[in-house]
Amino acid sequence: MSTPEQNAPVHTAGAAEESRPSLSALLLDPSFWADWASVVGLVGLVIVFGIAQPVFLSIANLQALLLAAAILVVLSIGQTFVVATAGIDLSLAAAVMLGAIILGLVDAAGYGIFLACALAVAATSAVGFLNGVLITAGKIPDFVVTLGTLSGVTGLGLILSGGEPIMVGSTFLLRLASGSLGPFGYPVWVAIAAVIVAHIALYHTRFGVHLLATGGQVESAGALGIRTNRVKIAAYTISGFCAGIAALLLVARIGSAEPQINTSLLLNSVAAVVLGGVSLFGGRASILGPAIGALMLTALVNGLTLLSVSAFYQPLAVGAIVVLAALIMRYQK
Repeated sequence: MSTPEQNAPVHTAGAAEESRPSLSALLLDPSFWADWASVVGLVGLVIVFGIAQPVFLSIANLQALLLAAAILVVLSIGQTFVVATAGIDLSLAAAVMLGAIILGLVDAAGYGIFLACALAVAATSAVGFLNGVLITAGKIPDFVVTLGTLSGVTGLGLILSGGEPIMVGSTFLLRLASGSLGPFGYPVWVAIAAVIVAHIALYHTRFGVHLLATGGQVESAGALGIRTNRVKIAAYTISGFCAGIAALLLVARIGSAEPQINTSLLLNSVAAVVLGGVSLFGGRASILGPAIGALMLTALVNGLTLLSVSAFYQPLAVGAIVVLAALIMRYQK
């Protein structure tokens, strides 16, 4: 009589190898390129621009590139948490402007740069919190809510500033913008810290599990006892918080609070998230991917500038990347 062990299927090493896709099959799989779009794109740009303009690979230019990418990396992290819930935050750029204006006003009033920074981040976090509450409690689509706050927050920033830039001559912000620790400037370290903290929050905490579950299937997540409304509110608040950090880095970089929104920050934050393998339908997210996507978009603009390509043509290239990212999304599993 045969025993159960004898009747059990035998899993050999050869069978395991057969189940593993070959390299050629992997390269022909569109979902593979969707997952690695940001990495492949960044490597491709480095090779092309490095050959076309050797200055691109110089230490000085690479350091400048990383500094320029720091703001977009932070914003892409905030956008990632929102997109992971199958939402989108169109108010990011306006929140950055509002944070910068509040920072400038509080500092100009003599209350100190640290209080100014704290209030700026608190204000942008409040914008994110408001977005989350309106979306969940009001049952209003995220597109409509964040488009409305984009307009409303922009108007508030213009009213508070009177439409005039506010100079910020803080020694702290000057050191933040120009100082360095090791090979990287302080803004780069801020971006690296944001990536690490966000990665831990997304992959090693209960909140991260609940976030991805909410984005994957909100009804099922609710049935499991997950408070999906609170998760969404938290995601938008995190996005607003990241906008506040980006505002600090922006003011430190240019030395003033400008009462105008930089729409490229919004466009590029979404593009970086999609290029990083985050599904716009929610439930699938990465932190390192969008960070690499932000580096890729920054490298694109940097390389085109070094090649003396007119600034009028650069948005065309970025727009093409956004469309390509949308096409890539069709092949994500």
